[in-house]
Amino acid sequence: MKLFYSATSPYVRKVVACAITREIDSQIERIPSGAASAEALAQANPLGKVPTLLTPDGVALFDSPVICEYLDTVGDAPPLFPDHGAHRWLALKYQALGDGIMDAAVMTRGEVLRPAEEARQKNMDHQKLAITRSLTLLEAHLPSSGTPDIGAISVACALGYLDFRFADDGWRGQFPRLLQWFESISALPGLATTIPPG
Repeated sequence: MKLFYSATSPYVRKVVACAITREIDSQIERIPSGAASAEALAQANPLGKVPTLLTPDGVALFDSPVICEYLDTVGDAPPLFPDHGAHRWLALKYQALGDGIMDAAVMTRGEVLRPAEEARQKNMDHQKLAITRSLTLLEAHLPSSGTPDIGAISVACALGYLDFRFADDGWRGQFPRLLQWFESISALPGLATTIPPG
């Protein structure tokens, strides 16, 4: 398998964390995004986005939920996607919540880097409110703290991205139960070894 990646992308981190958790990361060749790989990435994924995974039979998969679900079919480790019942729907819900926090944070990061305008500030305020509401929900209803599933990994990667790009916003001081959960799950190899470069 080949993975087009960026070390600072929370979506890529999620994919790599899943691969490490399933003990199949050694089967994946990582191709850094950039000028040298831009054409190959565009041929594999018309959106030109990372993560994009090329399977051994040449199929290009993109968007982290799809890639992670594919990786869950490789190897013999316990599944990250429960196959049925309430556990499955909770895992998928938390995956969507974690991905939504990432979406809002990445969008805010993009706006921060552009010249200040009233419309941009309103958009940033809207995205930050969405993040705060999501963290409030997570504080009251923590993801799984047992065997990691796709929901827990997604939320952890989202929180890690907040640490990486928005540490000054101080989510850690506002959500103590969530912080304790995050610090515990962050010790798992898939998350401990994929912290974005400082």
